[in-house]
Amino acid sequence: MAATEASPPPRHGLIRLLRQSGSTALSLAITFLGLLAVTFVIARIVPVDPVTAILGERATAAQIAEARARLGLDDPLWQQFGIYVWDVLHGDLGQSIRTREPILSEIFRYFPATLELATIATILGVLIGVPAGVLAATRPGSWPDQLLRLVGLMGYSMPVFWLGLMGLLLFYGELGWVGGPGRLDSAYDMMLDFKVPALTHMILVDTAMAGEWEMFGNAISHIILPASLLGYLSMAYISRMTRSFMMNELGQEYITTARVKGMPEARVIWVHAMRNAAVPLITVIALSYAFLLEGAVLTETIFAWPGLGRYITDALLVNDMPAVLGGTIVVGAVYIGLNILSDLLYRLADPRAR
Repeated sequence: MAATEASPPPRHGLIRLLRQSGSTALSLAITFLGLLAVTFVIARIVPVDPVTAILGERATAAQIAEARARLGLDDPLWQQFGIYVWDVLHGDLGQSIRTREPILSEIFRYFPATLELATIATILGVLIGVPAGVLAATRPGSWPDQLLRLVGLMGYSMPVFWLGLMGLLLFYGELGWVGGPGRLDSAYDMMLDFKVPALTHMILVDTAMAGEWEMFGNAISHIILPASLLGYLSMAYISRMTRSFMMNELGQEYITTARVKGMPEARVIWVHAMRNAAVPLITVIALSYAFLLEGAVLTETIFAWPGLGRYITDALLVNDMPAVLGGTIVVGAVYIGLNILSDLLYRLADPRAR
């Protein structure tokens, strides 16, 4: 009898994983290169001369020529683009015309404020929006469903700046329940650099790590209103999508089978239906989070919140295009990163995607 040979270990799964990883990496590289190409073109077509913005209107012809040569503006466009990509990949986003500081270091100071605000807003949106969407989906046409539609419609229709101003007028001006604009009261703001090490530049995290609980409470009172406003907008979107996904799942045959077998309704909804609805919901939450991390410009302006959106807006008002484009690159990188993260979570949550 012929001897039985041991079969080699299967490698199809590993090959498929490597192909998917390579495809994801290639897609990431192409998307980011496209982002850099767009910002490069914008920098060349805007009617703002970077040399004049740096040297001023009274610069001599010799000074202008020397600056253009130093900045590489006389080189061919393909060479300028290559240098631009090389600098960005090495963390050099240029220098701010307004402050003469490296743009990346400025963004590192502003972005944590937006990260802190967007994270709390997204948590509020998920904690309220997902259960509200599930409740509306299980009782279509009922008063909770109608209420959710009304709340969602108000969230989409009301101007953000009006909601922010009304919130400040009522909860800060009239009732005094929350702190005013800014991240801290003036007295605490002056003591912040002396009493709290700026480890993360997120005030809630830094004050908690330093044990400054009085300052931590003051920071909570300032962030709760803008975070609730953004959380409301996020909740309106997340709850609407949750309702849609859940209604689609509750109409499937496997749900009917589970109910016929006598399975408890709570288990049918929260275990079986929600497990499948959570797969596309991951992408919805990730995109909502990315939108808030982009910098809610109006909210940050109304509440004097020193975040990324306000940084880009202030730079745009003074024609500081290097800072505007640097902030745009960071926003695009955040979008790309969160899309990749949501894709990975999608594959983990749904075996069919793997």
